[in-house]
Amino acid sequence: MLGDAKVDEHGNVSDIKDSNVMYLDKDAQDHEINISAAICFLRGRAYEALENRAQARQWYIAAVKADPLCYEALEHLIENHMLTCNEESSLLSSLQFCHEDGWLSSFYTCLIKKQDKENVVEAKFNDLEKENASSTPSDSPFTGTLKNNTDLLACKAEYYHQCGEYQKCFELTSLLLEKDPFHLKCTLVHLAAAMELGQSNELYIMACNLVKDYPQKPLSWFAVGCYYYCIRKYDQSRRYFSKATSLEGTFLSSWIGQGNAYAALEEGDQAMLAYRTAARLFPGFLIFSSSRCHLPTLYIGMEYMRTHSFKLAEQFFLQAKTICSSDPLVYNELGVVSYHMKEYKKAVRWFEKTLASIPTSMNATWEPTIVNLAHAYRKLKMYREAIKYYEKALTLSTKSLSTYAGLAYTYHLQGNYNSAITNYHKALWIKTDDQFCTEMLTLALAEESHCDPDSIPGLLS
Repeated sequence: MLGDAKVDEHGNVSDIKDSNVMYLDKDAQDHEINISAAICFLRGRAYEALENRAQARQWYIAAVKADPLCYEALEHLIENHMLTCNEESSLLSSLQFCHEDGWLSSFYTCLIKKQDKENVVEAKFNDLEKENASSTPSDSPFTGTLKNNTDLLACKAEYYHQCGEYQKCFELTSLLLEKDPFHLKCTLVHLAAAMELGQSNELYIMACNLVKDYPQKPLSWFAVGCYYYCIRKYDQSRRYFSKATSLEGTFLSSWIGQGNAYAALEEGDQAMLAYRTAARLFPGFLIFSSSRCHLPTLYIGMEYMRTHSFKLAEQFFLQAKTICSSDPLVYNELGVVSYHMKEYKKAVRWFEKTLASIPTSMNATWEPTIVNLAHAYRKLKMYREAIKYYEKALTLSTKSLSTYAGLAYTYHLQGNYNSAITNYHKALWIKTDDQFCTEMLTLALAEESHCDPDSIPGLLS
C-alpha cells in the first residue's frame, strides 16, 4: 500500500514520486503535515513490525530529513537505539529548521546530548526554557509552555539518571508523574531511579498500579521485576523480567534486568544468554561492534569479569567504548579489569579517564572509582597519590570499609604507624570482625611499640 520506494543508509529516497513534497492542511493550525515524511515514517513502522530494524532505521531517518517536525520518527530512532552518538549528532546537524521552529532544534539537542558536561547540558535546558518564555505571542503558539513541559522534564530526568544523580532524578520524576501519571517514558526512568535508591515501597506501589492499569504492557511486569530485584528475591525477579520480554521481545531494559538477576543468582550461562539476546536485538549492520546500544556489550564484559575471564572482558569493554566513548562507566570497567590483570599503570590511566569523563560534579556514585584509583597508585608504590585519593573518597562517603582499610594500609607501608592504627580502628568500627584489619592492626601496634620500622621492609607488600 505504501509503494516500493528505495532508501539508502543515509535516508535518501530514490523514488522520484516520494521525493515530491506534499502537504495536508491541518484544521485551525498554521503548520501543515508533510505527506512524504508521514509515508516514510509509516514504512519505518512497518519494517520495525517485521523486525527488519535496518530498513526501519533508514526510513525513520528519511522521515526526519523530509520533515524535521516529524518528532515520532526521531523518537523511534533514539528510544530504540538505532543510531550511534555520532550518527545522532550528524543527523541533527543536517536538519533545516524554520526560524519559528528554533525551539524544536534546541529540544532535539537536549534529547541526544545527555553525555555532555553538566554545565553544557544544563545551559541547553535553561536556554530552551528562557527562549520559549521570552517569546511573544506572535512568535509562536507554544509561548511559555516548555518550562513545565512533561517531555522536557522527562528528558532532564533521564539526564540526571545517566549522570548518577539518582535523588535529583527521583524527585523530578515524582513531580512529573503527579502531573501526568500516564507518561510511560518518565515511569521507566522513575523505576530505574527508585531501584538505585533502594525505594522498595515506591517500587511496590508503582508495580501494583501499573499491573492494574496496563496488564498487557511489558513496563508493568518490568516494574514487578524491579521490586523483587530491589528486595533481593532474584528468582522471582527474573521470572517477571522474562514475562516482560515475552510481551515485547525488544524491551531492552527487561533483557538486561533478566541478565542481572541471573548474575545475582550466579547462573552465568543464563545471564550471558540474556545479555547476548539484548545485543543481538540491537545489532549494527556490518559487525557486532557497530551495535547502536553499548549496554548489552558492557554487561557481557562484566559477566566475563565476574567469572575471571579478564581478557575476554577487556575485549567487550573495548567494544563498548567503540560504540559509546562518552560513558564513564565503560572506562571504569576497563580500569577494574586492568587492575585484576595487574596492569596497574593502565588501570590508573583508565580510572583517571573515568573521572575526567564524569559529566556532573563528583558525587557518591563515583566514590568506588576514586578508591580503585587509590588502590592502583598504592600497587605502584606511589603512596602520596594513593593517600590523596583515599582522602578524596572519604569526602564523598565516610562509611566505606575498603577506603579506611586502604588508607590505613598505605600509611602502614609508609611506616606512619600512628595514622595507620587510627584508620584501622575506623575500619573496624564499620565492620568489627574484618580479618585483614584486625591482623594488620595487631601488626601495626606491635611494630610501633617494639620495632624499628626501617628494619622490617620485607614484611609488607
